[in-house]
Amino acid sequence: MDLPEESFFSHLIELRGRLIRALLSILIVFLCLFPWAKDLYSLLAQPLLAKLPSEGQMIATDVVGVFLVPMKVALMVAFLITLPYVLYQVWAFIAPGLYAHEKRLALPLVVVSVFLFFVGMAFAYFLVFPLVFGFMASIAPEGVAWMTDIDKYLSFVMSTFVAFGVAFEVPVVVVVLVLVDLVELDRLKECRAYVIVGAFVVGAIFTPPDVVSQLMLAIPLCLLYELGMQMARFVKKPLKDSA
Repeated sequence: MDLPEESFFSHLIELRGRLIRALLSILIVFLCLFPWAKDLYSLLAQPLLAKLPSEGQMIATDVVGVFLVPMKVALMVAFLITLPYVLYQVWAFIAPGLYAHEKRLALPLVVVSVFLFFVGMAFAYFLVFPLVFGFMASIAPEGVAWMTDIDKYLSFVMSTFVAFGVAFEVPVVVVVLVLVDLVELDRLKECRAYVIVGAFVVGAIFTPPDVVSQLMLAIPLCLLYELGMQMARFVKKPLKDSA
């Protein structure tokens, strides 16, 4: 009679242990990065600093912003560095409850999704930011000092990273929808026109109000949707043959 309750508490204890390991890993890496927090923020701000006029600079309107904002950047970098280990802890906790075929599919999908998220962030940093900031600098009225608060810049960068990181997960979402038989591949092809319209709507909502950044999100969304359908066809066929 006590076996289910004991099993439940044992799972809670295991979950607590893995959460502690994940948090400790983030904390250790954060402490190692602490001395270079200012350098990390300078690296993050480089796309904007490169487009500011020669006399332009960023500002801090909060008294403690010059300390807290670099700390936030260091914490973000620490999380990204330890993300594979954090995901391993999650995987080690849920893997025993999965069937063999679910493990074969889940692990590659997790690895690909993390890789695509990083690719989306890199796409935003190396391609989107220079174009957007260059466009903003070119349209700034004469006599206007174009500067931004470091905390607001960090919020902008984080939201853009999340938007592009999630957008690059489209192939994984398409593959999962097809594999679990929620949507047929032929139906996805028929919805291509709606997806294109939706991509431009998403680009208008989750990017700054300029045409350049909206196109930089909408066009990759459309291409990633096509990639997802090709990946789904590639993965679905071996599963049908094995069945």
